Amino acid sequence: MITTTNPATGEHTDTDLRDTSPETVDDLVGRAADAAAALAHLGRDARADLLEAIAASLDSDRATLVATAGQETGLGEKRLDGELSRACFQFRLFAEALREGSYLEAAIDHAGDTPLGPGADLRRMLLPIGPVAVFGSSNFPFAFSVAGGDTASALAAGCPVLIKAHDSHPLTSLRSFDRIAAALSECGAPEASAALVFGQEAAGRLISHPLLRAVSFTGSLTTGKTLLGIINRREQPIPFYGELSSINPLVITPGAASARAKDLAQGLFATVTGSGGQLCTKPGIAFVPAGAGGDQIVSALSALVSEAAGHVMLNERISSSYVDIAARLSSAGATVAARGSRGDGEGFSVPPLLLTTSAADLGPELAEECFGPLVVVARYDDVSEVVTAFDRLPASLTATIHAEPAEVSDQGGTSVVAQLSQAIEAKVGRLVYNGYPTGVRVSWAQHHGGPWPSTNSQHTSVGVTAIRRFLRPFVWQDAPEAVLPSELRDGFDAVPRRIDGVLQLAATSAGRA
Repeated sequence: MITTTNPATGEHTDTDLRDTSPETVDDLVGRAADAAAALAHLGRDARADLLEAIAASLDSDRATLVATAGQETGLGEKRLDGELSRACFQFRLFAEALREGSYLEAAIDHAGDTPLGPGADLRRMLLPIGPVAVFGSSNFPFAFSVAGGDTASALAAGCPVLIKAHDSHPLTSLRSFDRIAAALSECGAPEASAALVFGQEAAGRLISHPLLRAVSFTGSLTTGKTLLGIINRREQPIPFYGELSSINPLVITPGAASARAKDLAQGLFATVTGSGGQLCTKPGIAFVPAGAGGDQIVSALSALVSEAAGHVMLNERISSSYVDIAARLSSAGATVAARGSRGDGEGFSVPPLLLTTSAADLGPELAEECFGPLVVVARYDDVSEVVTAFDRLPASLTATIHAEPAEVSDQGGTSVVAQLSQAIEAKVGRLVYNGYPTGVRVSWAQHHGGPWPSTNSQHTSVGVTAIRRFLRPFVWQDAPEAVLPSELRDGFDAVPRRIDGVLQLAATSAGRA
């Protein structure tokens, strides 16, 4: 029997749910494989309608979904309500992308003479890869879980999804899935386009199944490596899209420290402690300059941390890990500069922590990701120390630079910001200027990924191009028009296409698939 736990109180409650049996997993994957062609051939407009129906279905059950997630995550109603809005927005954004059609990368090279001789007629676009596994994350019960962006982008691509419910919020997972299933039925889409499984054994069985074509995972580096090990033992390799670990360094320049120390302390505190610090883009290390401005930042930040109440962690494992990692960081040379309250002692509450060290002493042992309201402040005398320290840090999803206009104004790449930017670009997937990396915008231009160990690919899990993970290129050579998809037939003008090397924009209407 599966239990659900309220992390605010530590209370466990039995549910009617059971771990999914190996036989049921096999059946679900087989049915998803059988449904793949039908889902793909629904066409872009029909899948867009489906995604919008899912968003509406989730919206219609908002109050119960938010209340259920609140009991299982300890996250507040405002945060969860906003996250559910984000989940709905993601489905609607992918519906827009389907109708717009550029994600197909449609290209046509007509038959004809080339500098190398006669050339065949080639028509290329992206097709769905088939059934994919999606693993829900603990810290986003909506936006990165059953009703999250991985599910939305996979269905948009035309791939059936088999979703592993996170153990921390089984009832939220089930309720979210029920809303997706209702939308599938309403739209007449194949029932097997989405399935939900519970349990660790089911997870292993799922990603080992020979009919599965990709795995998407958001979670810890340790679990990600375990899943990769299972995938590597498969007879047929498949892609693993993992978002795993990220320290997200933040740099405050001397100019910024002198100009706005109090504001920077408040902003850093808010981004480190928001959602209990349980965000993959939370800054774990902040580089603060020596001198009066930097001293003001550390003093103000210390006061904020000392006065702060405890934060409820999502589950007991995360709470225990926070305590263990904080102890390791302290024993590795970081000094505890401020500690907040743990709370009332109930549930999985932990105190906010501010640790300090010097940039010169900052090494891999102090660059361990700590999921929770903790930040390591590394003081530096010269920006060159920050540049050198970045060579010793693991890659991340994001980095941030806070600077003043005078520090970016000179030409030739010698300014403080230019030096930092050049040093950072190779180590992250997104570089933020004078802002904070938490609160990832869902949009066409977003990239949520980075070099290993933050992710293991060049793809993103947020934004429209997340759909690219679940598509594969395919070319028709000298094909009869009757077998071509409509997007590759002559005269079709509803999506952007590159024809004989020239990019042609879509017409404003007509001819949609």
